[in-house]
Amino acid sequence: MTTSALLGDPAARAWQPPAAWSRLPLLIDGAAVQGEGAPLDVTDPATGEPVASVAMASLDQLDRAVDAARTAFDSGPWSRLTGEERRAALHRLADVLDGYADQLADALVAEVGTPVAIARALQVDWPLKHLRWYADQAVVDRTEDLGPHHEPAPSHSIVAYQPVGVVAAISAYNYPLALAMHKIGPALAVGCTVVLVPSPRTPLATLLLAKAVAEAGLPAGAVNVVVGGADVARRLTEHPGVDKVAFTGSPHVGTEVMRQAATHLRGVVLELGGKSAAIFLPGSDIREVTRTTHLRHLRNGGQACAAPTRMLVPRESWDQFLEASREAYAEIPVGDPRDPATVVGPMIDEGHRARIEAAVEAALAQGARVAAGGGRPEHVGGAYLNPVLLVDVDNSWPIAQEELFGPVAVAMPYDTVDDAVALANDSRFGLHAYLFGDLDTARALAPRLRVGSVTINGGGGFRPDAPMGGFGISGIGRELGHWGIHEYLEPQHVQWRTE
Repeated sequence: MTTSALLGDPAARAWQPPAAWSRLPLLIDGAAVQGEGAPLDVTDPATGEPVASVAMASLDQLDRAVDAARTAFDSGPWSRLTGEERRAALHRLADVLDGYADQLADALVAEVGTPVAIARALQVDWPLKHLRWYADQAVVDRTEDLGPHHEPAPSHSIVAYQPVGVVAAISAYNYPLALAMHKIGPALAVGCTVVLVPSPRTPLATLLLAKAVAEAGLPAGAVNVVVGGADVARRLTEHPGVDKVAFTGSPHVGTEVMRQAATHLRGVVLELGGKSAAIFLPGSDIREVTRTTHLRHLRNGGQACAAPTRMLVPRESWDQFLEASREAYAEIPVGDPRDPATVVGPMIDEGHRARIEAAVEAALAQGARVAAGGGRPEHVGGAYLNPVLLVDVDNSWPIAQEELFGPVAVAMPYDTVDDAVALANDSRFGLHAYLFGDLDTARALAPRLRVGSVTINGGGGFRPDAPMGGFGISGIGRELGHWGIHEYLEPQHVQWRTE
C-alpha cells in the first residue's frame, strides 16, 4: 500500500455544495434566464455524488443568444465602444471576478477535481491576470502604415484591423475559466461579441462568470453564456450568425468542429492537445529534473494539454532516472482534492478513468512494464487513479502517441541527442516540448523541435503575451499574445491617391 492510498478519504469530509449552484442561470442578451432544456447533473469527481443540477439551454435559446450577439456587434453598443471604454469594461469584469475568486475556486475543486492547494492560483488567478492583460490591449492601435506606392499612380496605403464579428467560444473541462478567458478576452478587447458554451462536464465556474458579466454592466449581447450538450454546440458552430469558432478539446472533436464551421466557411481557432516530450540532456541533474518533471505532468491529475508525458532519458542515466522516479511517485499524495496535502486528485469521471486504465492495460499487453506507481488508491467512490510510469515502450505504440489526459507517463532511453530529437518529433502532436540541461545546448536544439512552445530548465510563468498553440494535430491558430488577438481581427487595406 502506498502513502497515497491513505490520504484524505473524501467519504469522510464535511463539505457540502451550495444550493445556489443549482439556481445559476444562463446569460442571454444581458438577461439572466433559466435554461429551457433538459437538466444537467454536475458530479463531484472525488465522490461520484451530484453537486448541482442546472437546466441546459434549448436550441431556441441558443439561437436567441447568437441573435443577441449579432445585434450587439452589428448595431452596437459593444462594437461601437471606444478602446478605452472596452478596456474599462473588461477591468470592471476582472474586479467583479476578483470578488468571486473564492466561490470560483470552490466550484472548480468540486466540478473539475483540481486540488485545493493549486485551484486558486491555476484556475482563478491566472485567467484573471490574462483578462486584465487583454483589457489593456483594447486601446492598442494596430494600424500598419505601408507607405507610398508609385504604380500606376502615386498612392499611400495603410492596413487597419477590424473585429471579425460574432465569436462562438467552446471551452474544455480541465481549465474552464482559463480556456474561456483565452477566447472571450481577445475577442471582447477588439470589439467582437461572444457566445460562450462550456463543457457540460464543468459548467459551474462558467455560469459564475456569466453572473459576473451581468454585474459588471457589460452591454447586453456582448457576452452570452449557454450550457448544453453536443446538439447545442453543433447548432452554434453551424449557425449562420457566427463569424469565427474558437474551440479547445480533442483532435477528434476538433475535426468535427472544423467540418461544422465549414458549413458557412467560418474561420476556426482550435487548440487540440499534445503528447509533449521532455528531453533530459546529458549532464543534467537527473534526480532533480525527474522529480520536477513528474510533478509537472501530474498537475491537475495530468488533465492538461501541455503535460510532459513522454520522458526521454540518456541511456547512461537510465537507472538513476528509474530510481528517482520510484522515489518521487512514493511521495506524491493522491487523494481528496479538498485536502491541502493532495497533489493528484480524481479524474473528471469514472468513464474517463476507465479509458485511461484500458490504455494502460493495452500497453502492458504489448510489452510495456510499470516502473513506478500504478493501480487505484483505496478511496471510497470517486474517479481516482494512482500515477503510473511505463517503460519498455516503443514510441510508435498508442500509449506514446495518444493524449490520455491522465496521470500516465512513458519513459524511453536514448543514445544520442539526435535520437532524442527524432523521438520527440515522431508524433502527430506538436504543442510543447521540455529541455533540461546546459542552456546553450538546449537553445540550439529548440529550433529542431516541431512544437509551438519550448520550455528550458523549467522556463517561467504562463505569460499572457506569448503565443499558445502547436504544430500538427495540436491545432490551428494561436491563443494568447498579439497572435491570439489577431485571430479575432480582419486586416483591411485602405489606399488613396496622393497626386
